[in-house]
Amino acid sequence: MGRVIRNQRKGAGSIFVARTHRRKGAAKLRSVDYAEREGYIRGLVKEIIHDPGRGAPLAKVQFRDPYRFKTRTELFIATEGMYTGQFIFCGKKAQLAVGNTLPVGELPEGTIISNIEEKPGDRGSLARTSGNYATVISHSTEDGITRIRLPSGSKKVLKSKCRATVGIVAGGGRIDKPLLKAGRAFYMHRAKRNSWPRTRGVAMNPVDHPHGGGNHQNIGKASTIARSAVPGQKVGLIAARRTGLLRGTKKIKE
Repeated sequence: MGRVIRNQRKGAGSIFVARTHRRKGAAKLRSVDYAEREGYIRGLVKEIIHDPGRGAPLAKVQFRDPYRFKTRTELFIATEGMYTGQFIFCGKKAQLAVGNTLPVGELPEGTIISNIEEKPGDRGSLARTSGNYATVISHSTEDGITRIRLPSGSKKVLKSKCRATVGIVAGGGRIDKPLLKAGRAFYMHRAKRNSWPRTRGVAMNPVDHPHGGGNHQNIGKASTIARSAVPGQKVGLIAARRTGLLRGTKKIKE
């Protein structure tokens, strides 16, 4: 009987939970209300802030409450070109401008968007990391659906009522600069979670990992493993359809 491997221990949480102590909060779009469904509402960008453990900067946007005499501050993911003092507009009738939030059905084909709702009202879940964006491909008005191309290159069909922010997420080019030294990797991962340094399975003993042991640091068997494998065995290329280098150019069908 081997030891409980790292992947199994991660499921229990414990020392592997996210480090959220200094984080600024969940970055979400406004809750859908009558103003957004039928018209638009104006917000003021008060501050652009860093959120530890997140590559993209956040924007504190102040809205007037449509129902009570108070202001409401929302945390949005900042788009490239957003600045303090900027007015941004959210809603069906909002203008097509960088930083504004509209339903994807209202956006022309080819629009660059980010922080997109997967289901209407979920307040943003796609294309949220620094420098990322999706593109509106086409609309089907009779079905009320819109096709978009995600940052991965795959296509997705959404309901046209799903909202999205116009523009790309700020903080792009973050991974172009090499970390160069272990100290920088240490501080980067410290803000996120306990995921570094990562010992390779082939460098372990047989008791610690299915790839461990032997007189040479090689796996010694196929690295592919079935989807149905038991948790202690499930390491390597899980349920791989293909392995090896991707050769040739990728053709994207419209």
